[in-house]
Amino acid sequence: MTTIYRCITDDDTSSFCHRVSEALSRGWRLHGSPSMAFDPVKGVMRMAQAVTKDIQAEYHPDMKLGQQ
Repeated sequence: MTTIYRCITDDDTSSFCHRVSEALSRGWRLHGSPSMAFDPVKGVMRMAQAVTKDIQAEYHPDMKLGQQ
């Protein structure tokens, strides 16, 4: 078994919440607390949430993590 990791980022909108919720519905688990930072170029708050998932495959850098 292999544990894979990804960090979901997006502007602080419902889109971010939906992306994290979709990952959770696909078996990913929250890893730590969400982070928030102001993006002065775009003038918006940005969110980040790390998630992990155990898979029955060997990790390879070419794998599409969001499709696991």
